Amino acid sequence: MNSTPLSVTSRLSTGIEGLDHVLNGGLPRGRVYLLEGTPGTGKTTLALQFLLEGARHSEPGLYFALSESRPELQAVAQSHGWSLDALQLREVIPMTEASKLEEPYTIFHPSEVELGETIKTIYQEVETLKPVRVVIDSLAEMRLLAQEPLVYRRQILALKQFFVGRNCTVLLLDDRHPSVADQHFHSLVHGIILLDQTTPLYGAKRRQLEVVKLRGVKFMDGLHDYTIQTGGLIVYPRLVSSEHHTPFERGTFSSGLPELDSLLGGGLERGTSTLLMGSSGVGKSTLAAQYVLAAAERGDHAAVYLFDEGIDNFLARTVGLGMDLRGHVEAGRICLHQVNPAQLSPGEFAQQVRGGVEKEKSTVLVIDSLNGYLNAVPSERLLLVQLHELLSYLNQRGTICLLVMAQHGLVGTQIETPVDVSYLADTVLLLRYFEAMGEVRKAISVVKKRTGRHELTIREFRLGSKGIRLGKPLQEFQGVLTGTPTYAGKAGPLLGETNGHGT
Repeated sequence: MNSTPLSVTSRLSTGIEGLDHVLNGGLPRGRVYLLEGTPGTGKTTLALQFLLEGARHSEPGLYFALSESRPELQAVAQSHGWSLDALQLREVIPMTEASKLEEPYTIFHPSEVELGETIKTIYQEVETLKPVRVVIDSLAEMRLLAQEPLVYRRQILALKQFFVGRNCTVLLLDDRHPSVADQHFHSLVHGIILLDQTTPLYGAKRRQLEVVKLRGVKFMDGLHDYTIQTGGLIVYPRLVSSEHHTPFERGTFSSGLPELDSLLGGGLERGTSTLLMGSSGVGKSTLAAQYVLAAAERGDHAAVYLFDEGIDNFLARTVGLGMDLRGHVEAGRICLHQVNPAQLSPGEFAQQVRGGVEKEKSTVLVIDSLNGYLNAVPSERLLLVQLHELLSYLNQRGTICLLVMAQHGLVGTQIETPVDVSYLADTVLLLRYFEAMGEVRKAISVVKKRTGRHELTIREFRLGSKGIRLGKPLQEFQGVLTGTPTYAGKAGPLLGETNGHGT
């Protein structure tokens, strides 16, 4: 028996990149870990990924199945496109017709033996095969055999000492049990990984992973979203903006519209976030598209994440407003992403944004809209926390982030915002409808800009076949933002003659 202690810096990859990141490089070798979760959270899938990753590095793996048969494990593997030929599978489950089957593997009968005999069988297999990675699935069967908590704890303690002495890295799979007895058992293992899932009122299940304990080793605590897809578990580590600071050249970014740049004091600053607020249809998405077009025309990259509108509709609408983005999309300068908030977790969305920004070096990024993003998170409080980290990350990359927020209501003072995120943004652009000269018109103003001076005026804002047009400051109006201003000037158009369509 080799009892040479291993350094905690010696790690084993779990085969899941995101989980390795959470674990700060993987699981320390030669230790025993508890993988705990309710049925359907992917414990077996994660365990198989762990063993298959070892097989890719010529590390022998041994799977003890106490609750599943070999055909069931093969079915799981086949659903992910895996072959288990490189692994050693040992069934330790009762099979009434075992004598009729001619299987090339060993079959034991835990219903006919004591727990001690089951443990002894595991010892013998490990001594014979000398695996580097071991999975025991699951401890629920051992608990039933032990019957008494004290007997169960002693056997698990002996099992732990046996494996640690042989430098085996072991995953013990178990269903989640909130009982006090099982809480005491938690103190025996070197680490605990908890898998959990919730079912929202609408949409796909939301799964989250937490490293509850990893003795003597630094890891990323908190909850991390994950999904089970063809190919196994994909873990999306919680975004920590302070870990991703990247130097960039500061400066202003022009929208391509001199009047809009003048309103903003020269343009938007790189590495800042801008909130576009206003009622439905007032032109928020079009204004964001103007910055996307400006970036593409400079040869920069821009990304748009659409929560509320389809890609085809977005392109068709911008073409009708004189912004033909299709050529830039085909050239790869603009990436349009359709996001389904009912299917996408916030962690997965943050990972998509991060991957796109780091791969494509996006100058401009649009989230349209925060109303749709809010549907992807379980509460307003979590939206604010996650959005803060996401914006901080984008700011440190030098990306200009445009956030579209639709307000409830059209004209007047009864206009409400579903959630107040204005304090998170560096710049806030407010768009409003107002009534003047028998027409419904639009106005734009800057109500906040942290990074420099800006105009305090309110300008008329029009959308037409030639794109966006901004008028002169509405100095002869009072109460524009209320929706029903009073006019002290001469009657007439504010921004040139109209054709009845706002163009």
